[in-house]
Amino acid sequence: MKLQNFQAKKVEIMKSFLEFKRKYPQKLERRFDLSWSIWMFGREPVERSLKRLKENGIDYVELKGDSYTHDLHQNFELINKWLEDFQMQVSGICGLYSDYNDLSSINPYVRQAAIDYIRRQIEYAQLVGGRYLIVVPSAVGRTVPQDDYELYRSAETLRLCAEYFEQSKVIAAVEPIRSAEVSLVHTVEQALKYIELVNHPAIYYVNGDIYHMLCEEKNIAQVILSCGDRLINLHIADSNRDGPGKGMIDLDLVIMAAYLVGMNQEGRFITFEPLGPYTNPYVLANSVPDESMMNKLVKESVEYFREREEIVREMTESDLAAITF
Repeated sequence: MKLQNFQAKKVEIMKSFLEFKRKYPQKLERRFDLSWSIWMFGREPVERSLKRLKENGIDYVELKGDSYTHDLHQNFELINKWLEDFQMQVSGICGLYSDYNDLSSINPYVRQAAIDYIRRQIEYAQLVGGRYLIVVPSAVGRTVPQDDYELYRSAETLRLCAEYFEQSKVIAAVEPIRSAEVSLVHTVEQALKYIELVNHPAIYYVNGDIYHMLCEEKNIAQVILSCGDRLINLHIADSNRDGPGKGMIDLDLVIMAAYLVGMNQEGRFITFEPLGPYTNPYVLANSVPDESMMNKLVKESVEYFREREEIVREMTESDLAAITF
């Protein structure tokens, strides 16, 4: 029986991975660096979040971009102490973009707030050793465009921030987000065009998210491959935005594609972000989490991902031949 198109693409990527494995075994020696985006834990103390991650074999954390003002911010010295206590490192900072700091806003004072916000998160990343800051071109939770020019305003505003990224060496990671959450930049292709519009060498990288890819792209694995070296971080959640293995995303193909683009290299991360079914997931940022539920979520997510990673790494030609759809 003739394969369906998505099945044929799966076979193609599996063949590419097996060929890569045969030719470059040394490129598979290093495992992925796993991280977790803890802004989904809301108002839980960072110390408790780090303890949960470390107990489940995660050595990196993506911190919430909550360095808001001179007075309203995390205690940086305390964050660094906890990182040292748990022997953890910061992968990056998850920037949170709302109507109050919207890069694309028609209101110039809001755009200035976005610039100030990005500058403060860059400083935060430097203080805690974070490699990247996620940038979202428009407000999360607003899906209707303000006018026909918001893409250009957003690019213009981010260009004004580029020098701060350049001076700090913190990487700007532009994230495409599904159209059910934002008005701009829903696909990797659109993100690359947006980066081109910004037109500054400091704005180059992409933060991917396989849940958003499922909603907006034709094929998750192929779009990961299209990112190449631009993909600095990849968010992981399943088709129902639960932990990996709780939905229908083919995680094996995601893992193969991630290895093919070198996501196991130092300084690049696989970051769990199973946020649940919210149109505006930022509601989680100020929530009080159910600790037992989060403990279970982290444990099961990490165990399942590592299990599938080992299965992929041990895959052979005979496994490909034995596949039935």
